[in-house]
Amino acid sequence: MDINEFAERIFLNLPYDPTDQQISLIAALARFCSPVSPGYSVFLLNGYAGTGKTSLTGALVRALREAEVPVVLLAPTGRAAKVFGRFAGFQASTIHRRIYRGTEGMMNDFSADVADNPLTGAVFIVDEASMIGNGSGDPMSRNLLEDLIHYVYSGEGCRMILLGDTAQLPPVGCRESPAMSVAILKGFGLRVTKAVMTKVVRQRRRSGILYNATKLRKNMLLTPLPEPELVIDRFPDVVSVSGEELEDEISASFTENGITETLVVTRSNRQATRFNLAIRANILYREEELSREELLLVAKNNYLWSARVKGLDFVANGDTAIVDAIYGTEEKYGFRFADVNLRLPDRDLSFDCKILLDTLVSDTASLEPERYQSLYMSALNDPDLFTPSTPVRTRMRILRSDPYVNALQVKYGYAVTCHKAQGGQWKNVFVDVGYVPAEAYESLEFYRWLYTAVTRATDRLALINPSGGMVAGD
Repeated sequence: MDINEFAERIFLNLPYDPTDQQISLIAALARFCSPVSPGYSVFLLNGYAGTGKTSLTGALVRALREAEVPVVLLAPTGRAAKVFGRFAGFQASTIHRRIYRGTEGMMNDFSADVADNPLTGAVFIVDEASMIGNGSGDPMSRNLLEDLIHYVYSGEGCRMILLGDTAQLPPVGCRESPAMSVAILKGFGLRVTKAVMTKVVRQRRRSGILYNATKLRKNMLLTPLPEPELVIDRFPDVVSVSGEELEDEISASFTENGITETLVVTRSNRQATRFNLAIRANILYREEELSREELLLVAKNNYLWSARVKGLDFVANGDTAIVDAIYGTEEKYGFRFADVNLRLPDRDLSFDCKILLDTLVSDTASLEPERYQSLYMSALNDPDLFTPSTPVRTRMRILRSDPYVNALQVKYGYAVTCHKAQGGQWKNVFVDVGYVPAEAYESLEFYRWLYTAVTRATDRLALINPSGGMVAGD
């Protein structure tokens, strides 16, 4: 593949005239994707909000496919994978789904091995790379970055492009994103090419959402950090909402945009639960624990229930689902379950499954490891399932498809933490910035949280109870 010809292919697939910065970047990407690029190479692309990273990546994917170069699109979460696949015009998968063996039924990080990459000369493009962890935040998690690198470069002549935004939140437990660190990538023996996209494309400059995201990102570079300040009076797509107005505003958004395009982003699972319960009681007027038309958020990847549905490879952490039918509830092993029919609005698919009710209002992101272990051990030693002579290995194999052990973990989906929202986009996003401790304003962590939350909105951003100092007249 001629480098200049391939660069021209990328240009022709862009929906607009590229900036000077993008022209240089296209030349670098064309060189990286060519056979002359050395082995064990990785291209690290840090693209800030509004710089055209999405459009450029889509053009690159189309150019690679036209040149008949094998291309694989990956993202850390199911929702991020689906967003990535939609704008790239090509199916994307989660990293876990692609690189690990043994992802049917019950799977945890330690039960799966890294698969062998069967491709030759493929280009792997990983979106939302700033979300990829290295296991430092959870002693029960594997080093996902290390496993991803092992998988990609086990294929002959394969290379990888990591797309991320260092202004966003790093993985839980990390001060910085490992996958966006040149030093860490070089520590794996990789040759690193790095590029940063900073110039905002012309057609998006009038967006108040983008203006404020850019303002936050630039302020992150200042020492000392100034107090975060958002401009709302010059842009129709950014507003301030008081607590007294909130119910009416969310209700209006439900009516205008639908519940799947309206989201509240808050700072903790506990706050998300409070918002969810208030929305259900005061806006949706629901008294039952679970109702038809309920919006749920999948809290953990699940590979069991999708096996029965054509076209559904897995139910992903971060997917939204709507309850179409409730068949019944029950208690077992000290937990509560419901048999339901769920519809995935993003996929236009529905399926029957068993869900775990205990996670609906929990103050954790998913079922705590200790409680999951309790569920698993109760099923493992269930005399109604196994005889005393049944080998443990056989019991474990059978439990891989047990409906209770593999019940879908869900939470109410009207309000979520920023980490849960990361990688997704909604038309109307309400960001809870009220009652933020004064010391938080001085931290880079809060800046990244706010930047990430702001950039989840595509059409309208509403700030809930901002302090006087946070809102500027500009």
